[in-house]
Amino acid sequence: MSERLPDIRPLTPALQQKALNELNEKSECLAADIAALRAWLLKQPHLKTRQSDQFLVNFLRGCKFSLEKAKRKLEQYYTLRATLPELNQHNFVDDQRLRAIIRLGVTLYLPLPLMEDGPCIMLIRPGKCNPQEFNLTDLLRVSFLLQDISLISNDNMIIGGFMQIGDFEDFSMAHLLQLSPTLMKRFGFYVEEGMPMRIKNSHFFNTGVIFEKLFATIKLVLPAKMVERVQVHGTFESLCEAVPIKYLPKDYGGENGSIEEVAAKTEQLVLNYREYLLDEQNYGVDEKLRIDDASNLGAVYGIDGSFRKLNVD
Repeated sequence: MSERLPDIRPLTPALQQKALNELNEKSECLAADIAALRAWLLKQPHLKTRQSDQFLVNFLRGCKFSLEKAKRKLEQYYTLRATLPELNQHNFVDDQRLRAIIRLGVTLYLPLPLMEDGPCIMLIRPGKCNPQEFNLTDLLRVSFLLQDISLISNDNMIIGGFMQIGDFEDFSMAHLLQLSPTLMKRFGFYVEEGMPMRIKNSHFFNTGVIFEKLFATIKLVLPAKMVERVQVHGTFESLCEAVPIKYLPKDYGGENGSIEEVAAKTEQLVLNYREYLLDEQNYGVDEKLRIDDASNLGAVYGIDGSFRKLNVD
């Protein structure tokens, strides 16, 4: 009897070629690779994970089809999520603040990736949130939810990675004072080490004195690789030299949707994934059931529930 075909979305020709050339993906081995990862998960009593073909293949792709790295990544994914109780609250999907932040276009994934097989583009505009109504933790919660949706639905993000474009117009001292370096450190570590997709680079513009203070903190708390991928642009023209203007929203003179349109579609996307997001609370790691203490990431990385306080001026 022939092995069943994996239940995963077909890739576009461009992404399929990229997966073959850069991720070592072989269509004839997909079913066996997914089955091997699932078989390992069934022997891990401390891990309660999603086990759909699509979910597992995304971790394999994120680890260039190294089974051992995919195992490690799944361990990191669930263990590090447990260190983010402030963000790992999927009942936030029913919070009206979530919808309000999305409507403001503060954190959005633009419809067109950078080239057909390139990274997704994430637009962040933290200055557009009134600090009297929202705080930066709310913004990170929105990012957390959108990343969870993208993990299961966005092939460009898994195969091509993602890039950030940050517009810091109107970013003020009131915003900066909301920053928790400890939370930023945990979130950055989770994105870098736990998520099966890669940040290609970050481009920040409309920066000023307050941003410089923010960036000084970011450089202290985020993983070095993430900081190295940041480019700060003194002018809009400089940004457009790095990112062709066609990939920016219409609001900036580009062709990548308008912020209002993308925000409306993002709000509907979140509603479409409401049950999926609420179901996330049923998955995670139970350290009491972990067999191998040596694999406890809390011990390895010093994140057993909380980071040590950082002295950041």
